[in-house]
Amino acid sequence: MLNSERQSPSGAGEQDRRDGTKPGNRFLGRVVACNGSRATIAAVAERGETSLTELWSVGRLISISVGENRVVALVCSMHTASEEWSEETNNTIRIEVELMGEVYIGPDGREEFSAGISRYPYLGAIAHRIRASDLARIYDSKQADSCVIGKLTQDESLDATIHVPSMLAKHFAIVGTTGVGKSTAVTLLLNKAIAADPKLRVLILDPHNEFAAAFPEHAVVIDTDTLELPFWLFRLEELAEVIFRGRPPVAEELDILRDVIPDAKKAFKGGESGLMRRQTEKSSITADTPVPFRMADLLAMIEERIGRLEGRTDKPHLRSLKVRIASAINDPRYHFMFSSNTITDTIQDTIARIFRIPGEGKPVATFELAGIPSEVVNSVASVLCRMAFEIGLWSNGGIHMLVVCEEAHRYVPADPSFGFLPTRQAIARIAKEGRKYGVSLGIITQRPGELDPTILSQCSTVFAMRLANDRDQEIIRSAISNSSISTTSFISSIGNGEAIAFGEAVAVPMRMRFSRVEEARLPRAHGITDRVEEDAPPVDLRSIVSRMRAMNGPDISSFQQSYLAAESAHTLADEEEGWEEPSGEIAPSPAEGMQEPALESYRPDMLPHAPEPVNPQLERFNQIREQILFGQAERDTARHRPPVQPERSFGSPAPEAQRQGSLRESLLKRPLGSIIRK
Repeated sequence: MLNSERQSPSGAGEQDRRDGTKPGNRFLGRVVACNGSRATIAAVAERGETSLTELWSVGRLISISVGENRVVALVCSMHTASEEWSEETNNTIRIEVELMGEVYIGPDGREEFSAGISRYPYLGAIAHRIRASDLARIYDSKQADSCVIGKLTQDESLDATIHVPSMLAKHFAIVGTTGVGKSTAVTLLLNKAIAADPKLRVLILDPHNEFAAAFPEHAVVIDTDTLELPFWLFRLEELAEVIFRGRPPVAEELDILRDVIPDAKKAFKGGESGLMRRQTEKSSITADTPVPFRMADLLAMIEERIGRLEGRTDKPHLRSLKVRIASAINDPRYHFMFSSNTITDTIQDTIARIFRIPGEGKPVATFELAGIPSEVVNSVASVLCRMAFEIGLWSNGGIHMLVVCEEAHRYVPADPSFGFLPTRQAIARIAKEGRKYGVSLGIITQRPGELDPTILSQCSTVFAMRLANDRDQEIIRSAISNSSISTTSFISSIGNGEAIAFGEAVAVPMRMRFSRVEEARLPRAHGITDRVEEDAPPVDLRSIVSRMRAMNGPDISSFQQSYLAAESAHTLADEEEGWEEPSGEIAPSPAEGMQEPALESYRPDMLPHAPEPVNPQLERFNQIREQILFGQAERDTARHRPPVQPERSFGSPAPEAQRQGSLRESLLKRPLGSIIRK
């Protein structure tokens, strides 16, 4: 709802003569003490009467007349002078107030509100109930494109408004304990933001899968079934987080990845052979460059290093790394990274789908993280936040992006030893530099005390809902300016749906209640309803168990074809160079004399119910590899021995004169599944 839809009470000045109440009822008391920021007001309740004391309430605004000006003050605390209450005699009460600003007459003769105070109250100055017209002036953002998000708690007839561009330009945060309505407030604010800025693109990191129901017309839901986030988009640290399952990576294995991944990317581009040693000159392709590569090339390069004569101390790390990679790519839970399209250059399609460019009328993407393995959630969040910043950076501010982090204390905890460093860096970069490139950040958390204080300090607009923890309350108090600390003194007792809003998007700190959201648009997790419907469909336990076991593996047909095409390209290149079959090749088994199938699986064990491929040459290959690795004396002799044509029957002794390079090229021409030890 824009500024034109705001409710402005007609005749506020006249109506504020308190709707027929006695004029004397506006008189509350007189100032008896005052300093630069606070004042004390004394009032008398005659003979135990409470008609006057009912007008006082902690958190409400009053005004103090000072000449033609009216100083606005917030009630902080109150008590009786004798700390007792008498029903027969007069009771003197003391009210502590915090000075907020003043209403004055401007040069054009109109009354305006200023946060500064030109004339402080004098002793004996009259304190009275604030006028509704003064409340409207105080909370007016004075922006034409303001939006209504609720009502003022003090006066339900007045709208609570915020300036959405100011809220998005310097980030915002919503904090509150569980169940106070944070998700509902996020839904309301995002709907207002989309209405105010049609070019805005919103990415919600949704760990509880609850925002899909909140934006039925504006959102695209991305879950584990529809997600395709290729592994080559991950930087080295992010990919290591996946391979090592969230545990600290082994330094030696990480160095191997840093060496091998650029070569695999060059092999995909076709500029170099898949097993050629890394050249010494500098290259623009690094382990962090978002360029596609094949896991087949990566594993073959690791296998080739294992077969080398030198570097015997690295072989245990190479074998361990190979097992880790094979375990990751064979895990059905990671099919969003190693699916059918992960070895083709789909970066444009991935960006268009996740970040809604151009969007096709749905500017919101709810990224459901609940189905992603917990050990890689941080890595996925790092990729998304980093790419969001880079899109804003390289588009020269042409795309306005908003990243909303639900349960943000998971990704950027206050303790630097917790969390994932690349995720902290990606979110911190958005918080510190994002506003320069049109990338905004929304922080949602129930534990601000566990959130990185640097991230929270970058949020210029904060909506503080009910907080029960003392440490969390202290964090919010430290984020508010000194002149408004008393605003949060009652933050532990406000109701559901209420919040104290302060920062760039509001004129002054205000206590307000969010507008209600339609029942059909309330955020809720899948299947969570207020009541169980009798006609609900029956639960299919087989489907549940299948999902738990990840039985439905990904479709890797395109993956197979891409691998076979690359294998054919290597074969054609070798034939064009005049390469001949070495005389000492491994003798074919009887099974090899039969016609091979047209397609051979890249990873057959990823296919549902696929039988394990039979490899009659595996034992023979292992014998040859053992001779290469450990038969140093025999190899020295074999180097000076003329080549001898071996017998063609399976099980004959291995040819001792076979060159290592010839064996390597021979292995390249074989399917990868037959090379890797099962």
